[in-house]
Amino acid sequence: MHRLTPAEMISLIRAQKPFEAVSDDYAFRLKVEAYIPLVCGAVHEGHQFRPSLWERCTHTAYERWYEEDPCTLSMVSGHPIVISGCDSRFEYDLNRPPDTAVYEDAWGKPLWKQRLPQKEKDRSLEKHHRFYEVVHALVETLEALHGAVLVVDMHSYNWKRWDRPVPTWNLGTHNIDNQRFGGVMEAWRSRLADIRLPHDIPPTALINDTFYGNGYFLKYITGHFDHTLVMATEIAKVYCDESSGVIYPEVVASVRRQLKELIPLQLLEFQQAL
Repeated sequence: MHRLTPAEMISLIRAQKPFEAVSDDYAFRLKVEAYIPLVCGAVHEGHQFRPSLWERCTHTAYERWYEEDPCTLSMVSGHPIVISGCDSRFEYDLNRPPDTAVYEDAWGKPLWKQRLPQKEKDRSLEKHHRFYEVVHALVETLEALHGAVLVVDMHSYNWKRWDRPVPTWNLGTHNIDNQRFGGVMEAWRSRLADIRLPHDIPPTALINDTFYGNGYFLKYITGHFDHTLVMATEIAKVYCDESSGVIYPEVVASVRRQLKELIPLQLLEFQQAL
């Protein structure tokens, strides 16, 4: 793996050269093994939290971990193009627009002991900006090559906080063109419902049951590219113990293995629907 600036990554993307790199500020990672019309993203994977924020923050490391999406990178890491965040969403949220990417409050609790200095906020927002510069160049290049692109926007959510039964898989479709892509999303829901996981985890998959696909990663790509479908895909945190932070590696491995088979099939479904 290389350490590259966003400008260096974009130069390689424009030249259609394979590479794997972390950004020069260690804020995000990108792997491009082949320029196929499929991107997997895990924008909430990161847990890094820069030292200048440690004493300012009211949330513990566990509280931050609880709201992040651990292991989502691992679940899609076997695919040729994967982009993921390395920093915690509590530093800046890649799935929010710039004006709300740096939290003031987080899940009912003020995030900062005192108002965050503007220089700290600006440092976080610059990382956010650099990430989307690369995302834009990547999708733009893939659309130019293939005409249309499929993006798997991988997330997880805390299912135990709900006071009703919730699905193992949830798809958010409120911000995509459902007239064009509603059938594709239903096919993806059906494929996810066929996934069998250890420990009798229920094979349930629903659309817009717990989350609705309102994230900025989806909105940014959808707003800039007319021929790219972003599939906002959430897995309940059935792959870990939410209360202790213990990861169940056998469940993560099962998800990764089955997504490795199903995502290429979904790409074919998407291409046939165009």
